[in-house]
Amino acid sequence: MREASGERAVGQYPDATPAEALAYFERKYVELNGQVTLLEQRAKGGAPAADIAKAVANLQAALVNANAVGNLAALTERLGALGGTVSELTEQQGAEAKAQSAAALAERAAIVEEAERLAAEDPAKTQWKQTSAALDALFVKWQAHQHDAPRIPKGEANELWKRFRAARTTIEQNRKAFFAELDSAHKDVRNRKQQLIAQAEALAPQGADGINSYRTLLDEWKLAGRSGKKQDDAMWAKFKAAGDVLYSAKSEVDAAENEEFSGNLEQKLELLTEAEALLTETDRTKARTALSGIQRRWDEIGKVPRDQVKVVEDRMRKVEAAVRKLDDDFWKRNNPETEARTAGLAGQLHDAITKLEAELAEAEASKDAAAIAEATEALAARKAWLNAIEK
Repeated sequence: MREASGERAVGQYPDATPAEALAYFERKYVELNGQVTLLEQRAKGGAPAADIAKAVANLQAALVNANAVGNLAALTERLGALGGTVSELTEQQGAEAKAQSAAALAERAAIVEEAERLAAEDPAKTQWKQTSAALDALFVKWQAHQHDAPRIPKGEANELWKRFRAARTTIEQNRKAFFAELDSAHKDVRNRKQQLIAQAEALAPQGADGINSYRTLLDEWKLAGRSGKKQDDAMWAKFKAAGDVLYSAKSEVDAAENEEFSGNLEQKLELLTEAEALLTETDRTKARTALSGIQRRWDEIGKVPRDQVKVVEDRMRKVEAAVRKLDDDFWKRNNPETEARTAGLAGQLHDAITKLEAELAEAEASKDAAAIAEATEALAARKAWLNAIEK
């Protein structure tokens, strides 16, 4: 090779023609040129500056005594130009790395802040299933970020981890305390409900007579609280079974009474037909006497099936109300004080009518149309009042 400092031997290629030998060493140059070109492209593409600098140094060393034929000086110059590019890349990539580290720090801080928010919740109001799932998701996110995100300064990374670990510890402690307290409360509820079950089962010998006591126990059951779905369901099944025994006994009693009292129902229905005829009666004495006899026979008949009690009693109450109204109306009409007031008012109306008739006659004689109209209207009103009172 002819260089600026003179000629330099680059090698030997025995047993070949000069052209073949020269072609071999030219290919070596082509390979070096390709490596430089590739490095230029990597630098342009933003490859890590440290990698570019290392490759430049290696190629520069390789060019010093390269066994190749070609413009090695041009390759050396191009590598020198890459040195400036490496400086620019180093500065640029340093700024980018700093920005990426800041962003990664903010992202990891956001994970910590969310964990601390969960830790600050009121344990009594926390939905622990959702909170535990959220905390697990945050930990997975932390691990992924630690593995995939740009590195952040060790001191800040350690500080963030301490905060995250503290938040996780607080949540776990709150969760354990909450469920310990809940277990204690559930235990109290279970004990109370077991007592209520025992009391309900003890009512079985009373049969239907124990139903009122069972209802009282049922009210206490509702106030006892809950102790977990499965346990509550199992205890409720036992408590309800104790009540079913009482209601079954009551059903048997009701069935027996219905059979026993069905004849009484037929008699009372016949008696109601007789009683309801009094709804159109206007003679209060006759209605009162008839009703008294019906009521006496009604009481003598006795009970009817439970589901028919209200039906027949309502029909009888309607008859009794009608007869009572006849009495009330009679005494309103024949009250001495009312009669005295009515007589006094009737006398006043008679006097007023006589006076108005005289005024009307005078108005007709004088043919005073306005006076005639006024006297006629007043006279008609007084006569209407009198007619109402006398009725």
